[in-house]
Amino acid sequence: MNDKQKAQLEEQIEELESVRGRHTELVTVLIPVDFNIHSVTKQLEAERSTADNIKSKQTRSAVTDAIDLIVRTLKNTKKTPPNGLALYAGNVSEKEGVQDMKLWAIEPPKPLRIRMYRCDQTFVTQPLKDMLQTDEVFGLVVIDRQEATIGLLEGKQIKVLRHLTSGVPSKVRAGGQSSQRFHRVTEGLAKEFFRRTSEAMKELFFDLPRLKGILVGG
Repeated sequence: MNDKQKAQLEEQIEELESVRGRHTELVTVLIPVDFNIHSVTKQLEAERSTADNIKSKQTRSAVTDAIDLIVRTLKNTKKTPPNGLALYAGNVSEKEGVQDMKLWAIEPPKPLRIRMYRCDQTFVTQPLKDMLQTDEVFGLVVIDRQEATIGLLEGKQIKVLRHLTSGVPSKVRAGGQSSQRFHRVTEGLAKEFFRRTSEAMKELFFDLPRLKGILVGG
């Protein structure tokens, strides 16, 4: 996904998330890669029959009109696009009792893997939002004897996850046995600090499925 596609998808998601239904009247239809588009059309025609039983006349009209809008679009679509298809339809009017039906047909920039039909007060956009995530991330660790910073590199963005300090004094002024004793204490503090840092790295990085590698500097 290039920058232009990402910006376009972000804009579409923002627009979809700005719409709120008065009832469960906004229809989301997600068609995954290689799924038969005619099967979805048949399912929606069956769902439309079910929607005819909705008690509220206003909600019933909004849902059936949204389904009809999507079905007409699918009948004019010969086959599922290469990355699947996300369809959203509903009444976007802010005036009570007034209908302003709108349809969004989005061919996502990445493969859509989930199949869904849902009526709700909001559109289901999470599968599209997941596509905005960078495919690969790198862990970043900058460390010395005094402090450590752990972060993530996602695309061009760096996110700081945790900052740790060691408490190890930076200079030794004592001499003789005091110096040796001081050295042992500081080495112990340093080892404990490195252990805490490694435990933090394990906690923060272990369950990241997109983690490609870890870059360490100091």
